[in-house]
Amino acid sequence: MSTPFVIGTPVEAIDQDVEGKVVEVRRDGSVVVETPEGFEINFLPNELIPLMDRASYQQKIVQKGIQIKPETTKNSLKRAVRKKGKIPPMEVDLHIEKLVKSYKGMSNYDMLTLQVETAKRQLEFAMQKRIPEVVFIHGLGQGILRSELEFLFGRYENISFSDADYTKYGLGAMAVYIGQKAFTA
Repeated sequence: MSTPFVIGTPVEAIDQDVEGKVVEVRRDGSVVVETPEGFEINFLPNELIPLMDRASYQQKIVQKGIQIKPETTKNSLKRAVRKKGKIPPMEVDLHIEKLVKSYKGMSNYDMLTLQVETAKRQLEFAMQKRIPEVVFIHGLGQGILRSELEFLFGRYENISFSDADYTKYGLGAMAVYIGQKAFTA
């Protein structure tokens, strides 16, 4: 599956207030974007637009039948596209091999601590950026990381969590829903 994105391309998410640069294009076609804050977020190519190519993107939207005025702003363009479907969730992969280059020499405690701290940092980032849903991919195992995540999420008001979509993530993921009251803090 080919994608118009190459590593280093500055991009912006259509349905989220996320900008960054492409740091990886995966075999499955998904694109990993690194934000200025250093977070890596997975997107499908149709969820991103190159920052330098807004005019041609607006042209494509008009061709698909969405009415956009010529003086369209970034936010109104996002609202027009958002009406077509649900906002995709932010995905956070907590597998240790995705978080560090090498985990040799790390104890189980060190790995678990890193995974939980990453989850906390990403959750707070999502709350700050008003991202309503985050999927934490923890994988299968003995259930220790999942238990720690449940404890972590339970400490926050105005969020709820459940198993993520089984058809997309299998059994090893949790979806966190951030309520509107959490955005006022």
